Amino acid sequence: MCESVVEADLIDALEKFGPICYVMMMPFKRQALVEFSAVDSADRCVSCGATEPVYIAGQQAHFNYSTSKRITRPTSADNPNMGNKVLLLSIQNPLYPITTVQTQTRRSVHSVQSHCVCLSFLFESVQCAQKAKAALNGADIYAGCCTLKIEYARPTRLNVIKNDNESWDYTKPHLRRDRGKGRQRQAILGEHPSSYSENSYGQTCPLLPLPSNSRYKLSSVDVPDMVSYPLPQSSCSYSGHASSSVAMVSGLHPSKMNCTRIFNLFCLYGNIEKVKFMKSVPGTALVEMGDEYAVDRAITHLNSIKVFGKRLNVCVSKQHAVIPSQVFELEDGSSSYKDFAMTRNNRFSSAGQASKNIIQPPSAVLHYYNVPPCVSQDHLLRLCTEHDVPGFIKFKMFDAKPSSKTISGLLEFDNKTEAVEVLTVLNHYQIRIPNGSNPYTLKLCFSTSSHL
Repeated sequence: MCESVVEADLIDALEKFGPICYVMMMPFKRQALVEFSAVDSADRCVSCGATEPVYIAGQQAHFNYSTSKRITRPTSADNPNMGNKVLLLSIQNPLYPITTVQTQTRRSVHSVQSHCVCLSFLFESVQCAQKAKAALNGADIYAGCCTLKIEYARPTRLNVIKNDNESWDYTKPHLRRDRGKGRQRQAILGEHPSSYSENSYGQTCPLLPLPSNSRYKLSSVDVPDMVSYPLPQSSCSYSGHASSSVAMVSGLHPSKMNCTRIFNLFCLYGNIEKVKFMKSVPGTALVEMGDEYAVDRAITHLNSIKVFGKRLNVCVSKQHAVIPSQVFELEDGSSSYKDFAMTRNNRFSSAGQASKNIIQPPSAVLHYYNVPPCVSQDHLLRLCTEHDVPGFIKFKMFDAKPSSKTISGLLEFDNKTEAVEVLTVLNHYQIRIPNGSNPYTLKLCFSTSSHL
Protein backbone atom coordinates (compact mmCIF):
# COMPACT_ATOMS: atom_id res chain seq x y z
CA MET A 1 0.00 0.00 0.00
CA CYS A 2 1.10 3.58 -0.40
CA GLU A 3 2.26 5.45 2.68
CA SER A 4 -0.78 7.73 2.86
CA VAL A 5 -3.33 4.94 3.43
CA VAL A 6 -5.48 5.18 6.55
CA GLU A 7 -7.94 2.63 7.94
CA ALA A 8 -10.90 4.33 6.29
CA ASP A 9 -9.32 3.85 2.85
CA LEU A 10 -9.12 0.09 3.46
CA ILE A 11 -12.71 -0.11 4.59
CA ASP A 12 -13.91 1.89 1.58
CA ALA A 13 -12.08 -0.39 -0.84
CA LEU A 14 -12.71 -3.78 0.77
CA GLU A 15 -16.16 -3.71 2.38
CA LYS A 16 -17.64 -4.69 -0.98
CA PHE A 17 -16.31 -8.19 -0.23
CA GLY A 18 -18.18 -8.39 3.08
CA PRO A 19 -18.48 -6.84 6.56
CA ILE A 20 -15.14 -5.88 8.16
CA CYS A 21 -14.87 -6.23 11.94
CA TYR A 22 -11.28 -5.11 12.61
CA VAL A 23 -8.28 -3.50 10.94
CA MET A 24 -4.67 -3.36 12.15
CA MET A 25 -2.35 -0.96 10.34
CA MET A 26 1.36 -1.73 9.86
CA PRO A 27 2.42 1.53 8.21
CA PHE A 28 6.18 1.06 8.19
CA LYS A 29 5.73 -2.25 6.34
CA ARG A 30 3.12 -0.62 4.10
CA GLN A 31 0.83 -3.48 5.08
CA ALA A 32 -2.31 -4.06 7.10
CA LEU A 33 -4.37 -6.90 8.55
CA VAL A 34 -8.07 -6.84 7.71
CA GLU A 35 -10.39 -9.18 9.59
CA PHE A 36 -13.69 -9.93 7.87
CA SER A 37 -16.73 -11.18 9.75
CA ALA A 38 -16.81 -14.32 7.61
CA VAL A 39 -14.19 -16.48 5.89
CA ASP A 40 -16.15 -16.24 2.62
CA SER A 41 -15.54 -12.50 2.54
CA ALA A 42 -11.80 -13.00 2.95
CA ASP A 43 -11.88 -15.61 0.16
CA ARG A 44 -13.58 -13.18 -2.20
CA CYS A 45 -11.02 -10.46 -1.38
CA VAL A 46 -7.98 -12.67 -2.02
CA SER A 47 -9.50 -14.21 -5.18
CA CYS A 48 -10.49 -10.88 -6.66
CA GLY A 49 -7.12 -9.34 -5.83
CA ALA A 50 -5.38 -12.11 -7.72
CA THR A 51 -7.47 -11.74 -10.90
CA GLU A 52 -8.13 -8.00 -11.17
CA PRO A 53 -6.59 -4.84 -9.69
CA VAL A 54 -7.96 -3.61 -6.38
CA TYR A 55 -7.00 -0.01 -5.68
CA ILE A 56 -6.58 1.49 -2.20
CA ALA A 57 -6.05 5.26 -2.09
CA GLY A 58 -5.31 5.24 -5.82
CA GLN A 59 -2.63 2.52 -5.73
CA GLN A 60 -3.01 -1.18 -6.56
CA ALA A 61 -2.78 -3.37 -3.45
CA HIS A 62 -1.94 -7.06 -3.12
CA PHE A 63 -3.68 -9.58 -0.87
CA ASN A 64 -2.94 -12.90 0.82
CA TYR A 65 -4.19 -14.89 3.78
CA SER A 66 -2.74 -14.16 7.19
CA THR A 67 -1.42 -16.93 9.42
CA SER A 68 -3.66 -15.55 12.19
CA LYS A 69 -7.29 -16.61 12.42
CA ARG A 70 -8.19 -13.45 14.31
CA ILE A 71 -6.48 -10.11 14.93
CA THR A 72 -5.33 -9.83 18.55
CA ARG A 73 -7.00 -6.84 20.15
CA PRO A 74 -5.88 -4.85 23.18
CA THR A 75 -9.38 -5.30 24.63
CA SER A 76 -10.50 -8.40 26.50
CA ALA A 77 -13.94 -8.34 24.90
CA ASP A 78 -15.03 -11.60 23.26
CA ASN A 79 -17.22 -9.80 20.77
CA PRO A 80 -14.92 -8.85 17.83
CA ASN A 81 -17.30 -6.09 16.78
CA MET A 82 -17.39 -4.47 20.19
CA GLY A 83 -15.99 -0.97 20.27
CA ASN A 84 -14.87 1.31 23.08
CA LYS A 85 -15.00 5.02 23.81
CA VAL A 86 -11.30 4.85 24.73
CA LEU A 87 -8.74 4.59 21.93
CA LEU A 88 -5.12 3.54 22.41
CA LEU A 89 -2.72 5.42 20.12
CA SER A 90 0.83 4.34 19.42
CA ILE A 91 2.84 7.08 17.71
CA GLN A 92 5.72 5.42 15.92
CA ASN A 93 8.93 7.17 14.90
CA PRO A 94 8.18 10.32 17.00
CA LEU A 95 10.87 12.65 15.70
CA TYR A 96 9.11 15.74 17.07
CA PRO A 97 7.53 16.55 20.47
CA ILE A 98 4.06 15.09 21.01
CA THR A 99 1.84 16.56 23.75
CA THR A 100 -1.87 16.72 24.47
CA VAL A 101 -3.80 18.21 21.55
CA GLN A 102 -6.52 20.82 22.02
CA THR A 103 -9.69 19.17 20.73
CA GLN A 104 -13.10 18.62 22.27
CA THR A 105 -12.21 15.12 23.54
CA ARG A 106 -10.58 14.05 26.74
CA ARG A 107 -7.20 12.42 26.47
CA SER A 108 -4.20 11.49 28.57
CA VAL A 109 -0.65 10.56 27.64
CA HIS A 110 0.34 7.42 29.53
CA SER A 111 3.99 6.88 28.59
CA VAL A 112 6.76 8.29 26.46
CA GLN A 113 9.57 6.11 25.15
CA SER A 114 12.45 6.81 22.77
CA HIS A 115 10.85 4.95 19.86
CA CYS A 116 7.14 5.23 20.55
CA VAL A 117 4.66 7.54 22.28
CA CYS A 118 1.53 5.91 23.72
CA LEU A 119 -1.65 7.88 24.37
CA SER A 120 -5.20 7.14 25.48
CA PHE A 121 -8.17 9.14 24.17
CA LEU A 122 -11.66 9.14 25.70
CA PHE A 123 -14.44 10.18 23.32
CA GLU A 124 -18.03 11.14 24.03
CA SER A 125 -19.40 8.00 22.38
CA VAL A 126 -18.33 4.74 20.74
CA GLN A 127 -19.47 6.17 17.39
CA CYS A 128 -17.11 9.15 17.71
CA ALA A 129 -14.26 6.81 18.61
CA GLN A 130 -15.03 4.57 15.62
CA LYS A 131 -15.02 7.54 13.24
CA ALA A 132 -11.77 8.91 14.65
CA LYS A 133 -10.09 5.48 14.46
CA ALA A 134 -11.13 4.99 10.84
CA ALA A 135 -10.12 8.50 9.77
CA LEU A 136 -6.72 8.67 11.52
CA ASN A 137 -5.39 5.11 11.89
CA GLY A 138 -2.20 4.86 9.82
CA ALA A 139 -1.81 8.59 9.15
CA ASP A 140 1.30 10.69 9.85
CA ILE A 141 1.05 13.57 12.32
CA TYR A 142 4.07 15.20 10.66
CA ALA A 143 5.10 14.39 7.11
CA GLY A 144 7.11 11.17 7.03
CA CYS A 145 7.11 10.54 10.79
CA CYS A 146 4.99 10.37 13.97
CA THR A 147 2.76 7.69 12.43
CA LEU A 148 -0.50 6.82 14.21
CA LYS A 149 -1.48 3.26 15.05
CA ILE A 150 -4.91 3.29 16.71
CA GLU A 151 -6.68 0.44 18.52
CA TYR A 152 -9.47 0.11 21.06
CA ALA A 153 -8.10 0.19 24.61
CA ARG A 154 -8.82 -2.18 27.48
CA PRO A 155 -10.13 0.43 29.96
CA THR A 156 -13.52 1.97 29.26
CA ARG A 157 -12.78 5.23 31.06
CA LEU A 158 -9.84 7.52 31.87
CA ASN A 159 -8.98 9.17 35.15
CA VAL A 160 -7.32 12.54 34.44
CA ILE A 161 -6.13 14.29 37.60
CA LYS A 162 -4.41 17.34 36.11
CA ASN A 163 -4.27 19.45 32.96
CA ASP A 164 -0.77 19.78 31.55
CA ASN A 165 1.37 18.62 28.60
CA GLU A 166 0.84 14.96 29.54
CA SER A 167 -2.87 14.83 30.34
CA TRP A 168 -5.95 16.98 29.78
CA ASP A 169 -9.63 16.79 30.68
CA TYR A 170 -11.55 19.08 28.33
CA THR A 171 -14.69 18.81 30.42
CA LYS A 172 -12.78 20.37 33.35
CA PRO A 173 -10.74 23.26 31.92
CA HIS A 174 -9.91 24.58 35.41
CA LEU A 175 -8.42 21.31 36.66
CA ARG A 176 -5.21 22.15 38.51
CA ARG A 177 -1.92 22.04 36.66
CA ASP A 178 1.21 20.27 37.92
CA ARG A 179 4.19 22.67 37.87
CA GLY A 180 2.37 24.77 35.31
CA LYS A 181 3.73 23.51 32.01
CA GLY A 182 1.87 26.17 30.14
CA ARG A 183 -0.96 26.28 27.69
CA GLN A 184 -0.91 23.29 25.39
CA ARG A 185 0.43 23.72 21.91
CA GLN A 186 -1.42 21.98 19.12
CA ALA A 187 0.48 18.90 18.01
CA ILE A 188 -1.04 17.68 14.75
CA LEU A 189 -0.03 20.21 12.10
CA GLY A 190 0.23 18.23 8.87
CA GLU A 191 3.84 19.28 8.19
CA HIS A 192 6.88 18.94 10.45
CA PRO A 193 8.06 22.05 12.33
CA SER A 194 11.01 22.85 10.04
CA SER A 195 8.57 24.13 7.44
CA TYR A 196 7.66 27.05 9.70
CA SER A 197 9.67 30.18 10.33
CA GLU A 198 10.90 30.88 13.84
CA ASN A 199 8.38 33.60 14.57
CA SER A 200 5.36 32.58 12.52
CA TYR A 201 3.09 29.60 12.14
CA GLY A 202 2.21 30.15 8.49
CA GLN A 203 -1.23 29.43 7.11
CA THR A 204 -3.99 27.35 8.65
CA CYS A 205 -3.56 23.68 7.73
CA PRO A 206 -5.77 20.59 8.05
CA LEU A 207 -5.54 18.30 11.03
CA LEU A 208 -4.76 15.26 8.88
CA PRO A 209 -5.55 14.20 5.29
CA LEU A 210 -8.93 12.50 5.63
CA PRO A 211 -10.42 10.03 3.14
CA SER A 212 -12.80 11.41 0.57
CA ASN A 213 -15.75 9.42 1.91
CA SER A 214 -17.45 11.93 4.18
CA ARG A 215 -18.94 9.31 6.49
CA TYR A 216 -15.58 9.00 8.22
CA LYS A 217 -15.28 12.73 8.85
CA LEU A 218 -16.35 13.93 12.26
CA SER A 219 -19.20 16.37 11.99
CA SER A 220 -19.57 19.39 14.25
CA VAL A 221 -22.23 17.43 16.14
CA ASP A 222 -19.76 14.64 16.93
CA VAL A 223 -16.69 16.66 17.90
CA PRO A 224 -16.66 20.39 17.14
CA ASP A 225 -13.55 21.77 15.43
CA MET A 226 -11.92 18.33 15.22
CA VAL A 227 -11.00 18.33 11.55
CA SER A 228 -9.40 21.76 11.21
CA TYR A 229 -7.73 24.06 13.68
CA PRO A 230 -7.36 27.81 13.46
CA LEU A 231 -3.69 28.44 14.17
CA PRO A 232 -2.65 30.65 17.10
CA GLN A 233 -2.85 34.37 16.56
CA SER A 234 -0.74 36.66 18.70
CA SER A 235 1.26 39.82 18.50
CA CYS A 236 3.96 41.54 20.47
CA SER A 237 1.52 44.13 21.73
CA TYR A 238 0.72 42.88 25.18
CA SER A 239 -2.78 43.25 26.51
CA GLY A 240 -4.33 41.13 29.21
CA HIS A 241 -3.39 37.52 29.89
CA ALA A 242 -0.61 35.81 27.92
CA SER A 243 -1.77 33.25 25.36
CA SER A 244 1.50 31.31 25.35
CA SER A 245 4.11 30.07 27.80
CA VAL A 246 6.82 31.44 25.47
CA ALA A 247 8.08 35.02 25.74
CA MET A 248 9.93 36.80 22.95
CA VAL A 249 12.72 39.09 24.14
CA SER A 250 14.34 41.60 21.79
CA GLY A 251 16.88 44.37 22.32
CA LEU A 252 19.49 41.98 23.76
CA HIS A 253 23.12 43.10 23.75
CA PRO A 254 24.85 40.95 21.08
CA SER A 255 28.03 40.18 23.04
CA LYS A 256 26.94 40.51 26.68
CA MET A 257 23.72 38.49 26.68
CA ASN A 258 23.49 34.71 26.36
CA CYS A 259 21.09 31.92 27.36
CA THR A 260 22.43 31.65 30.90
CA ARG A 261 22.18 35.38 31.58
CA ILE A 262 18.61 35.46 30.26
CA PHE A 263 17.84 32.60 32.66
CA ASN A 264 19.45 34.50 35.57
CA LEU A 265 17.10 37.44 35.00
CA PHE A 266 13.85 35.72 33.99
CA CYS A 267 13.97 32.95 36.62
CA LEU A 268 12.83 35.51 39.20
CA TYR A 269 9.34 35.41 37.68
CA GLY A 270 8.82 31.73 36.89
CA ASN A 271 10.50 28.50 35.91
CA ILE A 272 12.53 28.56 32.70
CA GLU A 273 12.27 25.54 30.43
CA LYS A 274 14.30 26.56 27.37
CA VAL A 275 16.02 29.62 25.89
CA LYS A 276 16.84 30.02 22.21
CA PHE A 277 18.32 32.94 20.30
CA MET A 278 16.80 33.48 16.87
CA LYS A 279 19.32 33.38 14.05
CA SER A 280 17.00 35.22 11.68
CA VAL A 281 16.43 38.11 14.12
CA PRO A 282 19.71 39.20 15.81
CA GLY A 283 19.39 40.33 19.41
CA THR A 284 16.15 38.39 19.90
CA ALA A 285 15.51 35.24 21.93
CA LEU A 286 12.58 32.98 22.77
CA VAL A 287 12.14 32.05 26.43
CA GLU A 288 9.87 29.08 27.21
CA MET A 289 8.63 29.48 30.78
CA GLY A 290 6.74 27.19 33.13
CA ASP A 291 3.34 28.60 32.22
CA GLU A 292 1.67 31.63 30.68
CA TYR A 293 1.35 33.29 34.11
CA ALA A 294 5.14 33.37 34.37
CA VAL A 295 5.20 35.11 30.98
CA ASP A 296 2.68 37.61 32.36
CA ARG A 297 4.95 38.39 35.29
CA ALA A 298 8.05 38.68 33.12
CA ILE A 299 6.33 41.09 30.75
CA THR A 300 4.96 43.16 33.64
CA HIS A 301 8.33 43.56 35.37
CA LEU A 302 10.98 43.29 32.63
CA ASN A 303 9.48 44.94 29.57
CA SER A 304 11.26 48.24 28.74
CA ILE A 305 14.06 47.88 31.34
CA LYS A 306 17.63 48.73 30.23
CA VAL A 307 20.35 46.06 30.30
CA PHE A 308 23.88 46.82 29.06
CA GLY A 309 22.73 50.02 27.40
CA LYS A 310 19.90 48.42 25.43
CA ARG A 311 16.19 48.50 26.25
CA LEU A 312 14.47 45.12 26.38
CA ASN A 313 11.17 44.47 24.66
CA VAL A 314 9.40 41.50 26.26
CA CYS A 315 6.16 40.22 24.75
CA VAL A 316 4.12 37.07 24.16
CA SER A 317 5.52 34.91 21.37
CA LYS A 318 3.41 33.44 18.57
CA GLN A 319 5.09 30.11 19.27
CA HIS A 320 3.81 27.81 22.01
CA ALA A 321 7.10 25.95 22.45
CA VAL A 322 10.80 26.43 21.83
CA ILE A 323 12.19 23.90 19.35
CA PRO A 324 16.01 23.55 19.24
CA SER A 325 16.46 24.19 15.53
CA GLN A 326 19.18 26.27 13.83
CA VAL A 327 21.53 26.17 16.84
CA PHE A 328 24.56 28.40 16.34
CA GLU A 329 27.37 30.04 18.33
CA LEU A 330 26.82 33.42 19.99
CA GLU A 331 29.46 36.16 20.02
CA ASP A 332 30.73 35.06 23.44
CA GLY A 333 31.24 31.49 22.16
CA SER A 334 28.26 29.96 23.98
CA SER A 335 25.40 28.05 22.34
CA SER A 336 22.32 29.88 21.06
CA TYR A 337 20.09 27.22 22.69
CA LYS A 338 19.99 25.84 26.21
CA ASP A 339 17.54 23.58 28.07
CA PHE A 340 17.00 24.55 31.72
CA ALA A 341 14.14 22.16 32.51
CA MET A 342 16.21 20.03 34.90
CA THR A 343 18.30 22.75 36.57
CA ARG A 344 18.03 23.13 40.34
CA ASN A 345 18.23 26.90 39.96
CA ASN A 346 14.57 27.13 38.89
CA ARG A 347 12.73 28.70 41.82
CA PHE A 348 9.11 27.66 41.21
CA SER A 349 9.44 23.87 40.97
CA SER A 350 7.13 23.18 43.92
CA ALA A 351 4.38 25.03 45.74
CA GLY A 352 6.56 25.41 48.85
CA GLN A 353 9.50 26.71 46.84
CA ALA A 354 7.33 29.11 44.85
CA SER A 355 5.76 30.56 48.01
CA LYS A 356 9.21 31.73 49.17
CA ASN A 357 9.68 33.95 46.12
CA ILE A 358 8.66 37.58 46.45
CA ILE A 359 7.67 38.79 42.99
CA GLN A 360 9.33 42.16 42.84
CA PRO A 361 10.05 44.64 40.02
CA PRO A 362 13.71 45.55 39.37
CA SER A 363 15.13 47.87 42.03
CA ALA A 364 18.49 49.39 42.98
CA VAL A 365 18.81 47.02 45.96
CA LEU A 366 19.65 43.33 45.56
CA HIS A 367 19.05 40.68 48.16
CA TYR A 368 21.85 38.07 48.21
CA TYR A 369 21.78 34.70 49.97
CA ASN A 370 23.35 31.21 50.05
CA VAL A 371 26.81 32.76 50.48
CA PRO A 372 29.48 31.03 52.62
CA PRO A 373 30.27 32.88 55.90
CA CYS A 374 33.90 33.43 54.89
CA VAL A 375 32.86 35.73 51.99
CA SER A 376 33.22 39.39 52.97
CA GLN A 377 32.17 42.73 51.49
CA ASP A 378 35.57 42.98 49.79
CA HIS A 379 35.12 39.55 48.23
CA LEU A 380 31.80 40.59 46.68
CA LEU A 381 33.24 43.89 45.39
CA ARG A 382 36.15 42.01 43.84
CA LEU A 383 33.68 39.65 42.20
CA CYS A 384 31.93 42.62 40.54
CA THR A 385 35.24 43.97 39.27
CA GLU A 386 36.33 40.60 37.87
CA HIS A 387 33.10 40.30 35.89
CA ASP A 388 33.13 43.91 34.64
CA VAL A 389 29.87 44.92 36.32
CA PRO A 390 29.21 47.97 38.55
CA GLY A 391 30.15 47.73 42.22
CA PHE A 392 27.66 48.34 45.03
CA ILE A 393 27.74 51.55 47.10
CA LYS A 394 26.22 50.14 50.30
CA PHE A 395 26.46 46.74 51.93
CA LYS A 396 24.44 45.11 54.69
CA MET A 397 24.80 41.60 56.09
CA PHE A 398 21.98 40.04 58.07
CA ASP A 399 22.67 38.42 61.42
CA ALA A 400 22.86 34.67 61.00
CA LYS A 401 22.15 31.89 63.46
CA PRO A 402 25.28 30.28 64.96
CA SER A 403 24.39 26.98 63.27
CA SER A 404 23.82 28.57 59.86
CA LYS A 405 26.18 27.46 57.08
CA THR A 406 25.38 30.45 54.84
CA ILE A 407 24.87 34.20 55.15
CA SER A 408 22.62 36.71 53.39
CA GLY A 409 22.22 40.47 53.08
CA LEU A 410 21.56 43.46 50.86
CA LEU A 411 23.58 45.28 48.19
CA GLU A 412 22.62 48.80 47.09
CA PHE A 413 23.69 50.21 43.71
CA ASP A 414 23.64 53.71 42.23
CA ASN A 415 20.55 52.92 40.17
CA LYS A 416 18.20 50.16 39.07
CA THR A 417 20.01 49.51 35.78
CA GLU A 418 23.28 48.70 37.55
CA ALA A 419 21.50 46.27 39.87
CA VAL A 420 19.84 44.54 36.90
CA GLU A 421 23.19 44.08 35.15
CA VAL A 422 24.85 42.65 38.28
CA LEU A 423 22.00 40.21 38.83
CA THR A 424 22.07 39.17 35.15
CA VAL A 425 25.79 38.35 35.33
CA LEU A 426 26.36 37.09 38.89
CA ASN A 427 23.10 35.33 39.77
CA HIS A 428 23.93 31.61 40.31
CA TYR A 429 27.70 32.28 40.28
CA GLN A 430 29.57 29.34 41.81
CA ILE A 431 31.61 30.45 44.84
CA ARG A 432 34.36 28.00 45.68
CA ILE A 433 36.14 28.07 49.02
CA PRO A 434 39.43 26.39 49.99
CA ASN A 435 39.00 22.77 51.09
CA GLY A 436 35.29 22.97 50.33
CA SER A 437 33.67 19.88 48.82
CA ASN A 438 30.95 21.64 46.85
CA PRO A 439 30.68 25.21 45.55
CA TYR A 440 28.09 27.61 46.93
CA THR A 441 25.60 28.97 44.41
CA LEU A 442 25.20 32.73 44.89
CA LYS A 443 21.49 33.60 44.72
CA LEU A 444 20.32 37.14 43.89
CA CYS A 445 16.89 38.74 43.66
CA PHE A 446 15.42 42.21 43.79
CA SER A 447 14.78 43.49 47.30
CA THR A 448 11.60 45.04 48.64
CA SER A 449 13.81 47.79 50.15
CA SER A 450 14.30 50.89 48.02
CA HIS A 451 17.54 51.87 49.84
CA LEU A 452 19.72 50.88 52.82
